[in-house]
Amino acid sequence: MPRNQPTATAQRKYAVLDVQTAKSVAFVWLQSLRLDSVIAFGLPEVDDRYHVWRVPLLNNGSQDRIGEVVIDAWSSLVLQDKSTSTTTLEERLLGRNGETDSKATATHSKAAYQLSCLRNTIALGDCEEVVQELPAASVDLVFTSPPYYNARPEYADFVTYEEYLLKIRKVIQSCHRVLGEGRFFVMNISPVLVRRANRNQSSQRIAVPFDAHRLFVEEGYDFIDDIIWEKPSGAGWATGRGRRFAADRNPLQYKPVPVTEYVLVYRKRTDKLIDWNIRAHPNQQLVKASRIADDYERTNIWNIQPAHDDRHPAIFPVELAEKVVGYYSFKEDVVMDPFAGMGTTGKAAVKTGRRFVLIEKEPRYVEIICSEAKRWLGKDASEVLTLNCPPIDTEDVLL
Repeated sequence: MPRNQPTATAQRKYAVLDVQTAKSVAFVWLQSLRLDSVIAFGLPEVDDRYHVWRVPLLNNGSQDRIGEVVIDAWSSLVLQDKSTSTTTLEERLLGRNGETDSKATATHSKAAYQLSCLRNTIALGDCEEVVQELPAASVDLVFTSPPYYNARPEYADFVTYEEYLLKIRKVIQSCHRVLGEGRFFVMNISPVLVRRANRNQSSQRIAVPFDAHRLFVEEGYDFIDDIIWEKPSGAGWATGRGRRFAADRNPLQYKPVPVTEYVLVYRKRTDKLIDWNIRAHPNQQLVKASRIADDYERTNIWNIQPAHDDRHPAIFPVELAEKVVGYYSFKEDVVMDPFAGMGTTGKAAVKTGRRFVLIEKEPRYVEIICSEAKRWLGKDASEVLTLNCPPIDTEDVLL
């Protein structure tokens, strides 16, 4: 039947009105990068909340999704800062033409298991930028807990939720390059409650983990597990949820007190089974030494006490980090936390015999990490590589 109502794009008088036009703009952009012969398009979608078109980019041979082009619907300009970078596209294509791509893939499939040469590292700066300085496939596990989206005044760094998700996407993208083949990215994340501005508005609970899942899948990771971190029953009352219902008991007002967070587990997409990462490891003694003891978590519900520290508004417990590091890496592996905070992941890495890469943008937290590293490592803290911050002085460390 003919459409009686104008489309949303026509109503808003966008310059980019339809799927074909969006593909045409994206094609011109790919031509400028000389990637038009090796990249195909998925189905473009208009996001009229933010006035952009999103054009999925596919590997022309495998048809795997490797990124997206974001186009300003008003002006038809490609938004470079929101689109997948050229470097990332080239990394994922493994070449600029079909022949090169197939050869690279064949070589890749026969590649030997390489151990990382990175040493313990503390870096000050935006993780998206710092990660670009690290060698490809030099990290064996990423474990992090990103900042909450504007749930607290100290986290109000993002104008919109879309901007927040874009940041998470770019971090996931940049980590893909440095993560070893078939290795894991584990993220501790939870829904957030955005408090109401006044009594005439409702508070808003945002399902961040489900949006993060979409980003991981789109950026080249396979979903492995959803672990539920369960806290004591009184842990969530500070949010204020449930108090109104507890007082009135009226239907429709029921809101359970949140006492859980998600620990989402993803594996960098590969054609190799997990067994390959175990069998191909060049040091089988380390593999044997990394085996888990009998008291391991048998279900995906982990009961762990939350942690508190007056120096940071939101830290996760060392116990949680130790479990993740122990279950998803081998001894002497490199564990990276791109949102390091006060360095809890680094402490867990040292306790379990791993190396760490800790990236944090707040100078005051980097100072704390450097100070704590002297407790973890003693005099060996002087060997930690520091980027964009002073070396660790161990003169005051007792032998």
